[in-house]
Amino acid sequence: MSWKNRWIVGITGASGSIYGIRLIEELLRIGFQVHLVVTEAGWRVLKEELGWETIRRPAALERRFGDAIQNRSLIFYPNADIGASIASGSFRVQGMVIMPCSMGTLASISHGISDDLMTRAADVMLKENRKLLLVPRETPLHAIHLENMLKLSRLGVRMIPAMPAFYYKPQSMDEMVNFLVGKVLDNMDIDHDLYRRWGDEQNGPESPDHHRKN
Repeated sequence: MSWKNRWIVGITGASGSIYGIRLIEELLRIGFQVHLVVTEAGWRVLKEELGWETIRRPAALERRFGDAIQNRSLIFYPNADIGASIASGSFRVQGMVIMPCSMGTLASISHGISDDLMTRAADVMLKENRKLLLVPRETPLHAIHLENMLKLSRLGVRMIPAMPAFYYKPQSMDEMVNFLVGKVLDNMDIDHDLYRRWGDEQNGPESPDHHRKN
């Protein structure tokens, strides 16, 4: 498969693991190859929020993504596998999304600390000037969180906080999840139809910014 069809997806221990799972599902549906890494805390959140079996992790992934694993559209790496392909800049991918991204992982990336596969893969994105998108999920934020985000943002990292929108009147949790996944796909330059955009015929021609005053 061409490197242009490869994306790395990371899931950490921040709340909101469904965001990462839904992103994987959409990338696979579109036809991308996904390289997945999950932190230890990420596995715990998958268990607590989604009821995943986390003792036999390959079996848990097989139940959710069996076909994709069989045809190698989804490739999973243990976070301790620091020698995995995605740890090297010579392994070409379009970029990496960490969704959700804990403040601990974000802090490690912002300080160049790469002592596991998640942070090493993110460090590779920075040094190779590839796309890196982080979906931080924490509230409230203190000054260190904000400083770390600012440092990475100045390096070109896309910060896409897990903030819902209500202008399109979501009717379910799935619609709210799809909205955020769609915003991430927008920043990956990938077409989708996960949510209704402002300016569609149902809403009229103007965007919300049109009525804001400077």
